[in-house]
Parts: sequence; structure tokens; C-alpha cells
Amino acid sequence: MLMPDAASPEAAADREPLRDAIARGNAMLARIAPILSHLLATPDHSLFSDEIVARIRGMCHNLAWQVLRAQAEAAGQAGSEAFAERHGEALAEHFFGSPALLAHCHALALEWQLTERLEAQYGIDPVLSPLVQELIASDDSALASAAMSALTAQARFAQTQRRMELPLGELSGDLFHDLLMGWRAFSGQLRSDAMIRAEAKLRNAYDEGAGRLSLLGRVVTGMGNAALRALDVDQAGPALFLSALAARSGQSRVAAVLSTHHQQTARLALGLRGAGLDSADVERQVLRLNPQAIPPREIAGMAAEEARGLLSQSTPVGAG
Repeated sequence: MLMPDAASPEAAADREPLRDAIARGNAMLARIAPILSHLLATPDHSLFSDEIVARIRGMCHNLAWQVLRAQAEAAGQAGSEAFAERHGEALAEHFFGSPALLAHCHALALEWQLTERLEAQYGIDPVLSPLVQELIASDDSALASAAMSALTAQARFAQTQRRMELPLGELSGDLFHDLLMGWRAFSGQLRSDAMIRAEAKLRNAYDEGAGRLSLLGRVVTGMGNAALRALDVDQAGPALFLSALAARSGQSRVAAVLSTHHQQTARLALGLRGAGLDSADVERQVLRLNPQAIPPREIAGMAAEEARGLLSQSTPVGAG
């Protein structure tokens, strides 16, 4: 068990073991992007049947298909699906060269894997959690509306992940812009008037605030200090839990998702402590997510500010 939170000589002891654990975790996470790039660029991936790689590949292909359909429609072509089929594979492989996009897709794939595991192990609903249901009935109309919108977005996320798809509207503003710039670069000198019209249409239709991650963030913000309740994964569900962990610990959401990996226990514990949980609750949540984990004893007695400081000094590569 973790030590009590009260200040003590033990609690103030040197943090080097914890820093070492974070450094080892960072070294592992730094290898993710090059490994994914290699796997995704390999024409014959029959030896790489890992669900995560397949899901990332599927999402990148789906993104390529969406922009190519828009291009075909802008050109007045009747066979937009056939056009996307002809050029989709090559454009998807071009997208594989974007570390930021791969990191985003990787985080979504890991989140969905976690979501399915928690449903199988504990019966946690992948869409409607007890806390979200409670928030939908809140007297705060803005919070209730945000929770309802987040619920709808989470239902879409479940459907698209099962199909290994990723709607363009679920990208952040920066990623959406980068993807369109990647499409431009792929087309090079062959960029047509139809492409220009298609890009303009896609940009006009894009609304970052309507995306799932933005809506979940709005729920966390709307809860104010009560957002500490969202750090109970059984009550909040993994989607809201991860958004609350990111927001309250000062991490990106990608970093928060990566911290749930079984080899990132130190980062998860630091994040939960930095988010405001006491030692007993940190241990409870760590073990709920990773039953075989050994929560670091150095967390006991550590101030939330110190935990956030340690995290800010060790952002994993690709998770900023």
C-alpha cells in the first residue's frame, strides 16, 4: 500500500527512483513513432497482425478516402468511390509520414483498446457512464447540453473505431490543417481547380468545437472543481476519465492515454496525483487500469504541484 499523504521525511525523500522510471518510460515511448512508421510502410504486413497497427492503418486509409471523395465530387466525377480506391492507398501511405497524425491515431486506437478491455473486465459501458448520465440531468443547462453532445460523440467514436475509421471532423485544428497540407504536397504540381474547391469545402464544413475531444474537454471544464469525480474510471468511463486526467494534470490527452499502458505506471500515478487524487485513490485507479501494477511509493506525500512539475519536465516524444 502507498504511504499516507502527510508530510514526512520519507515523503520528502529523493525522487530519483521515480524520475528514473519516467525516463525509462519515455525511452520506450520514443520508439513508438519509428516502429509504427516501419510497420505501416511495409507492403506485406501479414506478420504484423497487431490490432493497434491495423486500426491505425485503417484510420489513415479512411482519412485519405474522405479527401479523395471530396476531390472527385468537386470535379463532378460520378465514380467518387472508384477514384478514392485508385488513389487512396498511395495517399494513405503519404499520411504515414506524419508523426503527429500517427501519434493521434495511435492514442485513439489505445483508448479504444482500453475501452473494450474495461467493458469486458468490469462491465463499464463504452458510451454511457454513470457520471455522464448524471451530468445530462444536471440543473446546469450548459453542462447538461455539453454532456449530451459528448455522449453522442462517444457513440460515434465507438461506431467508427469498430469500423477502423476516423472522420475528418475528429481531428484537432492543427492536425486537420496539416492533413490538408499533406494532401497538397502529395498532389504536387497536379493540384487542380477541383482540389482547390474540395479543400475550401472541407475547411468550411470543419468545426473543431464539435469534435469528441473538444466536447469532452468542455464537460471537464464545466464541472469545475467537481471534475475530480471524473478521475474514477468506473463512474466516468474511460473517455471522460482520460480527458479529466489530461486537463487536471497539465498533460496532452495523447500523453494521458499513453500513461495507461502497463509499462507506464509511474506516469499514470504522477498524472493522477497531479490531477488532485490522494495516494489511496491514486493506487485504486492505477490498479483498476493495471491490476498487476506496482504503484510507486514515492507518490505518497508528494504535493500535486510537484507531480505536475515532474510531468512537465518529461513529456514523451510525440505526445506534446
